[in-house]
Amino acid sequence: QAQLVESGGGLVQAGGSLRLSCAASGRTFSVNAMGWFRQAPGKEHEFVAAITWTGISTSYADSVKGRFTISRDNAKNTVYLQMNSLKPEDTAVYYCAADLTILALKTGRRSWGQGTRVTVSS
Repeated sequence: QAQLVESGGGLVQAGGSLRLSCAASGRTFSVNAMGWFRQAPGKEHEFVAAITWTGISTSYADSVKGRFTISRDNAKNTVYLQMNSLKPEDTAVYYCAADLTILALKTGRRSWGQGTRVTVSS
């Protein structure tokens, strides 16, 4: 199982931008898709975005389409989430995830790391 470490969260005003990073280490050969989930206070984990290791396929939640962009750097085993035009409703702890496919990433059960907190003030 790959180890994932999230970073890049912080406090930003509405309309601002942040870039999150997720570095993978360990058994990364078993990973073909990586992505992001988030959990707002009192809510369940919500899928945000995912990308395949080739970068050919991406998937986004409707709530972030056109504002967030997922990308990856294979040499660094790192996936990024560029978040623009942030809204207060984007406030959440963001978690990185990895799986064999984007579908498996969206639907599979998993344990979560520490995540990185994003707070968007109005």
